[in-house]
This record gives sequence, C-alpha cells and structure tokens, in this order.
Amino acid sequence: MLFKLLSLFTAGFLGGILNSIAGGGSFITFPALLFFGVPPISANATNTFASCAGYLSGAYAFRKDLYAHKRELPLIILISLAGGIAGAWLLLQTPEAIFREIIPWLLLFATLLFICGGKLNTTLKQFASYHQHASIIGRLLLLLLLLGICLYGGFFNAGLGIIVLSYLALAGYSNINTMNGLKLLVSSAISMIAIVLFVFSGVIAWHEGISVLLGTLVGGYVAAHVSRKLSQKHVRSFIIVVSCGITCYFFIDMYIA
Repeated sequence: MLFKLLSLFTAGFLGGILNSIAGGGSFITFPALLFFGVPPISANATNTFASCAGYLSGAYAFRKDLYAHKRELPLIILISLAGGIAGAWLLLQTPEAIFREIIPWLLLFATLLFICGGKLNTTLKQFASYHQHASIIGRLLLLLLLLGICLYGGFFNAGLGIIVLSYLALAGYSNINTMNGLKLLVSSAISMIAIVLFVFSGVIAWHEGISVLLGTLVGGYVAAHVSRKLSQKHVRSFIIVVSCGITCYFFIDMYIA
C-alpha cells in the first residue's frame, strides 16, 4: 500500500512539473491510477480531483489579468459549470466496459491536440484577427462551442487546456496571460462542478487521489523554481514520446493483447 501511494505521489509530482511547464500532466497521472488498479471511470474522476488544486492556484495567480475581463467572466463560468456537470453526468452513465474501450481513442485525441496545439492556436489566432467583429450568430456558435468543450472536460480531463486555448484564440483573445488565466478559470469551474457530482456518486478513490494531488502540488512548486533551467522544447518532446507510448500501449492492450 505504501509503495502504491509513494508511486502515485511520484506520478503526481511529475505531472505537476509537466503541467506547470508545458501541460500534459494527465498523460502521467491518469495511466498511473489505472496501473495501480483504480477502475477506469474512477481513475478519470480521481484524476480530475487531483488536477483541480493546480487549476485553482493557477487561476488565482492570473487574477489581475482576469479582472480586466470581469464583465465576461460570469457567462464563461456559467457555461463552464453547465458543460462540466453535463460531461461528468455523461461519464457516470457510461458503462465501465465501454469507457475502457474508448480510453485509447480519448488518449489519441488528447495526444494529437498536444502535438498540434501550437500550430492550431497560431492558425486560429490568424483567423480570429480577420474576424474580430463577429455576427450575433457567430457569437452564439462560439458559446455553443465553449459548452461542448466544457462537456468534454467534464467527461475526460486530458487535453482540456489545449482545447480551451484554441477556443480562446478563435474567440479573438491574443494576450497570453489573459488566455492562460481564462484557461485555468474554465478548467477550475469544470473540475469543481464535476468533482461535486463525483463525490456524491462515490467514484473518487480518495487515498490514491490525495497522493496524486499532493505530488502535483509539490511538483508545481518545484517547477516554479526550475522551469527557467529547462528547455520547453525538450519537455514537450518528452511528453509527446510518453503520450504516444501510453496511447499505443492502451490500443495494444484493448485490441491486440
């Protein structure tokens, strides 16, 4: 038991470092929970619980940037809460066997988003710069898109940050601090409302989740001190290799083994 908790703490520690520097921590923490016997749906809910503290602390760090957009925040938070609870509810309605089957595809989707996220953001920023004066229909479509993204976040946490950043670029945001603040705010709202539902449903593995959570907090703190010494390019390359390897493992385990 002690070995398992220490291993999950280590996974959370690595995930916290990756999240602070380049994102992608869920590629470490979610498979670690599965490896130590947490059922898939419970592992997904537990990973959401363990990630939430990092989202909240990050959003607080960007509070001044968020305050500049205070008029927009209530609607963004409301949509995030609605999508988050809908996604969490959908997860809880999904049979364990079916969720196990779609895990490789969800990981593949998140991996491709991580790999292509930079180019996608650049493309969407260029598109947004030519469409700053969107029509009412365009704004409604953007809100519906945000709702869909939040639903995904409530259902499966991995890759959420990349999707939200891409959405913000499409919505016309350009200041990276504002975008990161909004990304973390949206992720916090989604996670918190999802966790409430997960708690009432009893699907969070508390001992394992707290171990990952503590590791994530320590990893994030350490990353704040060493991030300047690390090459983001090399960190991203490491995450891509790990995520591709883990995704391949789950495809082999599901469809070949």
